[in-house]
Amino acid sequence: MTRSIGEYQPGVCNIGPAEVRRRRQAGYLGFGAAIVLGAALLLIDAPPVARLLIAVPLAGGLSGFLQARARFCANYGWRGIRNMGPIGAAERITDPEERSVDRRRSLRIVGASVLGGILVAMPFALLPS
Repeated sequence: MTRSIGEYQPGVCNIGPAEVRRRRQAGYLGFGAAIVLGAALLLIDAPPVARLLIAVPLAGGLSGFLQARARFCANYGWRGIRNMGPIGAAERITDPEERSVDRRRSLRIVGASVLGGILVAMPFALLPS
């Protein structure tokens, strides 16, 4: 069955415009937190291993942007829900095959976010003191 843009599609799209905006805002917040944390760590001359802490907000920011771009919420996908309407209007997905497809997509988003956060944090950790 072909679905139009703006409709739920298992493993492809499980959030609408309001939720996409929320994920994009989370992306900016995560990247902003990484910049502030990175500056603070440099200011206090933190050791390289401590500088790896920026991987956490970087991964969160990256996750927000990946979800916004994909129109797919990893948390919703994992929990088996979707929200194509206003914030707070989530619906449970009952089809087991659709839930399985959504869970796989959720794991890919989380994995890419964590890997991206680590890959960006590593060179930062190696900056000279």
